[in-house]
Amino acid sequence: MKNTVNRITRGVLLACALCASLPALADTLQPTDVAAAPELSHATLQSLHWQPLTPPTDTTITLGPQSQTLNQGEIQGAVAALALPANRGSLEITLSSRLHNKQLYVPNVLVLDQHLRPAAYYPGSYFTYRQPGVMSGDRLEGTMKLTPVLGQQQIYLLIYTTRQDLTTKTQMVNPAKAYAAGVGNAVPDIPDPYASHAAQGVLTIQARVERQSGNVMIGALLPSGDTPADVVVGGQSSANGAPQSAPASMAPPSEPMLAETAAYFDQSIRSAVRQGNIDKALRLMNEAERLGSTTARETFIRSVKGKG
Repeated sequence: MKNTVNRITRGVLLACALCASLPALADTLQPTDVAAAPELSHATLQSLHWQPLTPPTDTTITLGPQSQTLNQGEIQGAVAALALPANRGSLEITLSSRLHNKQLYVPNVLVLDQHLRPAAYYPGSYFTYRQPGVMSGDRLEGTMKLTPVLGQQQIYLLIYTTRQDLTTKTQMVNPAKAYAAGVGNAVPDIPDPYASHAAQGVLTIQARVERQSGNVMIGALLPSGDTPADVVVGGQSSANGAPQSAPASMAPPSEPMLAETAAYFDQSIRSAVRQGNIDKALRLMNEAERLGSTTARETFIRSVKGKG
């Protein structure tokens, strides 16, 4: 019994030491300018098979010899192509790349809107090394918080690694050091192991719907009437295997909105943005436009930019 208690105590101390030494969480970082992302042709994106994920979900994806690959420009190796619903609110997505065969797959993520236009870019540096915990091993991990603009049905995540990533290694923490810190002993002066980077790996994806809006907006807010045609992605299918068709366009209102009603919606949109509730502001904008408002979109855009 005493040995069992000691083992549990050591485990708790080790977990505390690991938590104390963790780097700042990746969700405090910001994505890189999407202009820095590798360029991919529309035809290349359409040719990928996009795997649907419906939150809440915890999914493990093994990138192996049978996985899709891209070898274009800086991108090299196996890729994961994911489609997530864009009509359920903000999304919180935690992506982990687990140590596998003493190697790590360095994930880079390109987020695309419904029309396969780049909207956000998370380079490999965004996904930082995390020490093993009680329930998890060595890994690279980061959390993305995304708010899809209303009117979209899906957004897309392309996960890949690069030629540059494959030339580098990740320094891990020697387990003996972590254990010594956990039990209060002197930390030994021993080298830390390194994990080489690979073109294949094991990913874990946790996707949740958030009540609060995310910090990265996915999808362009276009002036009324400028919405591009929906894109049919060749490799994606619904649960029953039938291709998913684009939703029918919403019919325009037959009469313009009254000035008093438009003013009410505009004020409500400004108030929601000031409170940080972007989801609510988007819903108000969408409803106002459905009822015939010609000012709601401009009000929303100016409010988000701090000019409203």
